[in-house]
Amino acid sequence: MRSLHWGALMIMLALIAFGSVPARAATAPKTAADLRVALDSLLTEHTALAASATNAALGGRDAEFKAAAAALDANSVDLSKAIGLVYGADAEKAFLPLWRSHIGFFVDYTQGVAAKDQAKQDKAVNDLVQYTQDFGAFLAGANPNLTKEAVADLVKTHVLTLKDVVDAQAAGTPDQAFTNLRTAYTHMDMIGNALAGAIAKQFPERFSGSSDSPAAVLRTTLNWQLQEHTFLAASATNAALGGRDAEFKAAAAALDANSVDLSKSIGSVYGADAEKAFLPLWRSHIGFFVDYTQGVAAKDQAKQDKAVNDLVQYTQDFGAFLAGANPNLTKEAVADLVKTHVLTLKDVVDAQAAGTPDQAYTKLRTAFAHMTMIADPLSAAIVQQFPERFGGGVAAAPAVMPNTGIAEQRWLYLVSAGLLLGAGLALLRRSRRVA
Repeated sequence: MRSLHWGALMIMLALIAFGSVPARAATAPKTAADLRVALDSLLTEHTALAASATNAALGGRDAEFKAAAAALDANSVDLSKAIGLVYGADAEKAFLPLWRSHIGFFVDYTQGVAAKDQAKQDKAVNDLVQYTQDFGAFLAGANPNLTKEAVADLVKTHVLTLKDVVDAQAAGTPDQAFTNLRTAYTHMDMIGNALAGAIAKQFPERFSGSSDSPAAVLRTTLNWQLQEHTFLAASATNAALGGRDAEFKAAAAALDANSVDLSKSIGSVYGADAEKAFLPLWRSHIGFFVDYTQGVAAKDQAKQDKAVNDLVQYTQDFGAFLAGANPNLTKEAVADLVKTHVLTLKDVVDAQAAGTPDQAYTKLRTAFAHMTMIADPLSAAIVQQFPERFGGGVAAAPAVMPNTGIAEQRWLYLVSAGLLLGAGLALLRRSRRVA
């Protein structure tokens, strides 16, 4: 194990403002669904970035650790601003150091694991358990609809699931680490939904609707699945470019499991035929990124160019397909959204290949955040298409997809089984299938 510069890295986590990582603009939510999506986005990103930081630290990749830690702290600042939008500046200021403290305890735990120092690990675990009580008391004091015990239990599960990730990383079992990470990632919606529901109940005049209505569940699920896709794709390319073959295979397997989950989400809306048709079509898009990454690694410009051309053509095919499947979508808007997804993820790969992890994580946060801008209008289009199933519109999400240049709309791919099985195969007739 290479030596870890924990002192400096601890400062990176807890004391520096990290001005190089732009914070997301905090937009005031208007519905309970808005709250759930916003909190989920930040909480799932927190989990993903924390796991990236511990993975880099345990692997002795100090520059990458510092970059991941900076992105993680920027996420903490954004989360505090989200709290501030609801409870005001004083709550925002009180929340940030409290939230940062549990990140510091994970640094202590990871340091103990790296040094095989059981006493240090035990102390960090005890500190984290106590933190769950402190955090529970903080939120219960702010919201009468939350109890200290309920919040502490939710946060304890977060602590334990993330601890499982660190343990698997330290044990050199990346397949288990990514499996555990997906569990930890998914759990954050339980926290986000509980907080959103309690806040909406506390301020019904400010936040309309329900955080767990069918439309809100659809919107939330698509958000975190699309965001997870982005993070896992970047994890896979990062490992591949770093020559960490076992980690690449584990990340790729997790990425494919995410694709399967997305196909199941589609199947829950459009049926089994759509689910079956979606999966190979979506996998092909991932294959083009594999081609691009291989081209970057080999400095093969021709291979890179071909992969980019395949991806650009794919956006057009995809736009035509979705426009034909859902009357609330246009080919141009869909193609533009997919193109922006392609470009933002390409930017991540390019920064990884250039050996600039600070830029890679900054761009990853951008790509991750874009997925909410995609999932919201896409879920709205589904709700508009099937109002009898979803009980009306998705609050604050446009019913017609805007031409904003945002990421991938993979799942809506399948709005019709007939189109998917027929037109979809015809659209992908070219030689862009990847084994």
